[in-house]
Amino acid sequence: MEDNKDREKDIHRAVNPGDVIAQEPQTIEEKSQQLAVDSPDITGDHIEVPAYFVVDEPDGEKKALHHVKDAEEISDVIRQARVDEEGNRIW
Repeated sequence: MEDNKDREKDIHRAVNPGDVIAQEPQTIEEKSQQLAVDSPDITGDHIEVPAYFVVDEPDGEKKALHHVKDAEEISDVIRQARVDEEGNRIW
């Protein structure tokens, strides 16, 4: 009988492990520490890409957007962000 971990590995074999969204609930802090990519690139530079993009909502709340599932919303947030002369973000 196959255990749950072996079954999970088989389900996501073709998926980058950093692209898989955890089934158990995670805090914003836990999500902010997850990496989608953590390896050297072809030039030898070490690349780290976060799995979640944490944004501040206008009401002060923080929201974690997954780099694959929420890519369109991440693009919208980036387009909306503006920076003043002092480097402060203006919405």
